[in-house]
Amino acid sequence: MKKIVTLALTLSATCLWLSTTDTAQAAASGKELFTQHCSACHPNGGNIIEPHDTLLKSAREANKVNSVEAIIGKMRNPGPGMSKFDANFLPDADAKAIAEYILKTF
Repeated sequence: MKKIVTLALTLSATCLWLSTTDTAQAAASGKELFTQHCSACHPNGGNIIEPHDTLLKSAREANKVNSVEAIIGKMRNPGPGMSKFDANFLPDADAKAIAEYILKTF
């Protein structure tokens, strides 16, 4: 009986460890996600389509896009010239990581 309990605990611990390891490896950083999804049109926080609508803090504040929620809102429902990044294409966790990266970086 003791061997069965030990085996069950060992298997449970291994499964828990593997699931957290896979999650950590699968979750890309905000910088990686920004590079993958945003940097083509927003190099260095700029904007090649609408040069006055950059990701720089001054432009974000002027446009009232200065929180994680507001940035995600723009990703989900952008203005003219920007592709829509809905939750099917860009999961909420990834959108949040990108928004946090934008706030910290630009």
